[in-house]
Amino acid sequence: MPKKALPKTVLFALVIGWLPIAMAAPVTTTALGHNSPTEYADAPYMPYANPNAPKGGTLSLDARGTFNAANKWMTTGVAMVGTDYLYDTLMTGSLDEAFTMYPQLASKVTYDPEDTSWIIYHINPAARFWDGTEVTSADVKATYDAILNKGPMYIRSYLGDIKDIQIVDKRRVKFVFASDDNKEILLTVGQFPVFAKSSIDTDFEKISLTPLMGSGPYKLGRVDAGRSVSYVRDPNYWGRDLMVNRGRYNFDRIKFVYYQSDEIAFEGFKSGQYRFRPENKASKNKASNWATGYRFPAVKAGLIKKETISSQNPVPMQALVMNLRRPLFQDIRVRQALSAAYDFEWMNKTLFHGQYERLQSFFHGSELAATGMPSPTEMQVLKPLLPTLEPIQRRAVLARWQLPTSDASGFNREGLLQARQLLLDAGFYYDDMQLYQPNGKRARIEMLMTGETMGRVLLPYIRNLKRLGFDATLRQVDGPQYYERMRRFDYDMVVDVFAQSLSPGAEQVGFWGSSAADETGNRNTAGIKNAAIDEVIEQLGDAESRDEIVLYTHVLDRLLRAGHYMVPLYGKSSTNVAYWNQYRHNGTLPTNAVGIDYWWVDKAAEARVNNYLKK
Repeated sequence: MPKKALPKTVLFALVIGWLPIAMAAPVTTTALGHNSPTEYADAPYMPYANPNAPKGGTLSLDARGTFNAANKWMTTGVAMVGTDYLYDTLMTGSLDEAFTMYPQLASKVTYDPEDTSWIIYHINPAARFWDGTEVTSADVKATYDAILNKGPMYIRSYLGDIKDIQIVDKRRVKFVFASDDNKEILLTVGQFPVFAKSSIDTDFEKISLTPLMGSGPYKLGRVDAGRSVSYVRDPNYWGRDLMVNRGRYNFDRIKFVYYQSDEIAFEGFKSGQYRFRPENKASKNKASNWATGYRFPAVKAGLIKKETISSQNPVPMQALVMNLRRPLFQDIRVRQALSAAYDFEWMNKTLFHGQYERLQSFFHGSELAATGMPSPTEMQVLKPLLPTLEPIQRRAVLARWQLPTSDASGFNREGLLQARQLLLDAGFYYDDMQLYQPNGKRARIEMLMTGETMGRVLLPYIRNLKRLGFDATLRQVDGPQYYERMRRFDYDMVVDVFAQSLSPGAEQVGFWGSSAADETGNRNTAGIKNAAIDEVIEQLGDAESRDEIVLYTHVLDRLLRAGHYMVPLYGKSSTNVAYWNQYRHNGTLPTNAVGIDYWWVDKAAEARVNNYLKK
């Protein structure tokens, strides 16, 4: 990648990996980018913000399931949604750039471009918790110590390169890393919420609806246990005038209303129980609602707005994950067969009104998705890895990728014939039309789910598996049991979603790394243990330019697809949102998100909506 011209604020906005050797000495900066520009370091506010946006009104959204805790950073309990509004992070990300961070709790950072084994975050002297006490380096250290020792395993893995956290003085905290190989860790440590040390010492592991002490723009408001949770804007929020916060956090109240099913939730939206509804979650109900559901009186009265918002972010990979910890899924031919049995074309036509795209990539819809045949540079990375791959995976890595397609008739005859042959090739056999494993055991698959959203999607797939001779069942459990079984990897197949950013790196270890496969509570739900994938993840973490990030992500994408570890389902490269016509946003939206934190309420329009709903 060509070197970029350094901006005029070179001492205040530096991009890791782009610094000339001549300047390689400890520097103090106010913005950091990991192979990503820092375009807004001198800006008065973010380009997608309206600094004159009015304050007031309520943003109300829906949620699923239930909750019994306010802390999502411990390993027990089911946390309420929305708790991120309670806490500031050391720095906060740009919604227009791949991986760029701007000041929040920290006003600046100091690091050495030649020795990235440490970084010092300088706490803003103005930073205050809700009770008026100062945010200090002791609070930062206590927060990270708690997360690293008591937090979820996938987070511990993500932050695994932290060797030590040192208090330099009251407002400077130094992160020391195990090596200088992982340059993105300098930014990663700035992404986590900071809690008051006094609160951590007494309450971090308590299952409670009282949150840890924070410094964020909102405080916890009314909690109706299991039904709704509200957050109220703190009028004394210390950080309201920061560059990243100008025109942000405009709602006086943010409310989440819980429902057990999407059908009931949609009825709640129609009646105004909540007023902002993302329709981006791939399900039959969402697709049907978007295509045919918006014909109720409020729509005809012009009080409901539908909007499709484009995004350059990777589409989250929603997939049916096969648990490789189960012997049934060890043979790649079995995993291929299970993919061939899935009939996307029929589902998309019949259930989804043709609205979804088949996810051909783990980074679908972005520049990170691998397409066509491997490029010469990709082949340079792949060549030494090929001997370690299983032959079927090796052939698929080198080929043009395409998931099986059907004629959308609903029979999926070709797919099932292909799946049957793959199973026979793997040593499976039939007796009285029932499928048996090579070891003589019945071929059984239980799919685990909670709630009702995915039921209509999974049942047609289960019917296809039964046609293949599997004893296939759908097991629906309540939320707490589901989350506990997920933590312990106690399932055969399960639907999971893997959200990706435009700057993938160390977090990929938690998704696909061998070290995460046996760690209870980690995100490697498939149980993947593949030396080639581990090697590419390491190379990705060491990437020194945007070009290298794209290159290694393409290779990782090819390896993941070729392993047939899961059955990719469907998604959209854009986000559909419906809302009561009282919300407004800037004319310029961020490229990588809906950016709801920068929207606001039109009070006159809200009054019209309220009057309509009173009738």
